[in-house]
Amino acid sequence: MNVSENLVSVPAKVYDVVVMGAGFAGVCQARHLLLKVPNLKIALIDPRSLERSDKDLKVGESTVEISSMFMYKELGLYEYLIEHHCPKHGLSFHWPKNQSQTESCEDYFHIWTASPPPLESFQINRAKFEQDVLKMNLEMGAEFYNGRVADVNLTVQDELHTVKVKLAKETVELKAKHLIDAAGRSFILGKKTDNLMFDPEQLYGINTGSSWLRVKNIDRTILDDGYDPANSAASRYYTTNHFFGHGHWIWMLPIERNERELSIGIVYHKNIIPTSEINKINKFKAFLKANHNLVYNIIESGETVDFHNLPRLAHMSKKIISQDNWYILGDAAHMFDPFYSSGLVLTALSIESVTEAIRSKLAQEPDAPQKQADFNQFLLTNARTYNFFCQKHEKHLGNASVMSWRTYSENMLWFGVLLPMYVGKWFLNSEFISHFVKIANFLFFAQNSFFNNLHRHFDELVDDQVHIGLMDFTRNDQLLFGYRTSKEFDHYLGNTKFEPLR
Repeated sequence: MNVSENLVSVPAKVYDVVVMGAGFAGVCQARHLLLKVPNLKIALIDPRSLERSDKDLKVGESTVEISSMFMYKELGLYEYLIEHHCPKHGLSFHWPKNQSQTESCEDYFHIWTASPPPLESFQINRAKFEQDVLKMNLEMGAEFYNGRVADVNLTVQDELHTVKVKLAKETVELKAKHLIDAAGRSFILGKKTDNLMFDPEQLYGINTGSSWLRVKNIDRTILDDGYDPANSAASRYYTTNHFFGHGHWIWMLPIERNERELSIGIVYHKNIIPTSEINKINKFKAFLKANHNLVYNIIESGETVDFHNLPRLAHMSKKIISQDNWYILGDAAHMFDPFYSSGLVLTALSIESVTEAIRSKLAQEPDAPQKQADFNQFLLTNARTYNFFCQKHEKHLGNASVMSWRTYSENMLWFGVLLPMYVGKWFLNSEFISHFVKIANFLFFAQNSFFNNLHRHFDELVDDQVHIGLMDFTRNDQLLFGYRTSKEFDHYLGNTKFEPLR
């Protein structure tokens, strides 16, 4: 392993890639580059040591098909994930029948996950995952600087960037052909380049915060006793459980098997629930007791590990890939709402795009600058679609009928467009990207787009208190011809080999 103590005496060492941040985005980007681009010289910088603890746990534990496939196919971590992290049995949604009565599961309307997903996904312990993959990277030849970024000097075109790193005993300078900011909400490059947008008016009106805790040794029979011979083949404990209410939604998911540890958190819309009412653990528990007593009782059955509040959740970057060879990943780039576990999906797509952009530049391919521009356009457009999907949540979340139809329509897009796009690697094709941008404008961004009109109809249903039934995206018998949202239109998952651009 190459760690900083062996490197401090070497001034201005030059790397192909310097990654600022060794969290999920940083360690995954480094591993992906090392696997895809032979003989690459990579440095990672992080103030945390190689050993991670519970203090390093953070939001973003749940994966879906794209983020899981990225980890087990693109990073080669399938067996590692099976052996060290919890399985995820899809998504389950719950709405109180009466907000004043939420003592047990019987007090909720449900959409339970019907079966394990055809593409396996996981609930990951972030601290363990980041620690383990960082060590894998060092074994593959990456170098690690256990320090803090003190300053960055960005250059234009192909000139070397400079990063000053404050270590325990001295400050060193690193030179980078390509510089990646994966340092989360430190926003190193975002602040340096005036690249960030926080105003809700720039984010489709989203103005959210989040509080969350970890609790271990819980009594999971409060949720489900495990005996259910007549319903679904999936675990109700290892699903990501969502509990909805007016202006908020709550996640509950397992992140550790042996101690039965759960991550439980809330995303709240601040125009309905002020941060001051939910930013302390006693206030969070009081809110749960009043609105989701079932979740409160699960927490009280165990031992609380920690509690956190993030008063401002949503932000967006103006640029993700620069033709001046700097890149922004993960939370450093954007966050809107952890609904649908979108953060790790956007990170996975960004990592593969960044790897191909860097590979092309280092190979001096003539279209490399155009790839950087095209990939940047795709990543920004795709991020905007996720931002768009969270608009008007505060009005729809607590309405079981409307929200179930929203999730149904959004799952149609996920399984019909986004997942096949990922498996076929279409997002790395410039011609496809130009079509994707046009389709996104038609479906989302135009004033009379399909989803804008759909959301307006949902608004009217909520305002008029019209109930149009509960739409279950896991079932085969609610639309004609046995359609379900995950129904494959092609054999792209059933072939013996995934085919690019199929």
